[in-house]
Formats: sequence, C-alpha cells, structure tokens
Amino acid sequence: MPWYNGDYPPSYKNQPKYLRDKAVEIANEVLKTTHNEGEAIATGLKQARIHFEHHPDEVPANQEHTNGV
Repeated sequence: MPWYNGDYPPSYKNQPKYLRDKAVEIANEVLKTTHNEGEAIATGLKQARIHFEHHPDEVPANQEHTNGV
C-alpha cells in the first residue's frame, strides 16, 4: 500500500518531518518495483538518511540535525 498525504509507516513516527517525507517518497518508489512493504520501509529510511548526509543544505533550518540523520 503506498503512503501519501501524511500517511506513513509507524516506524517513521519519531523521525523529523523532512526525513519522514523523503523516506516516504523513496519507499513508495521501492514499493512500485519490489511490492515488498518491509523492504520499502527499511530502504526508504536508510536512503533518506544517506540523502541528507550528502545534502545537508536541504535540511530545513528550523529542524534539528542529529548524528543519526
């Protein structure tokens, strides 16, 4: 089931909004190809973290940037 409009996997609940939104975007793309929600959820979050490590300028100024992100 794809996620949209503020709907996201429960495991994303405690993530910052910017990270959660990017993870959902990535997870939806993975879901299209693998049809495996578990894989999509894990890959989405991992790749979103990597994205913001490589693009720290995309982290909103009012968001906390932690070592795990």
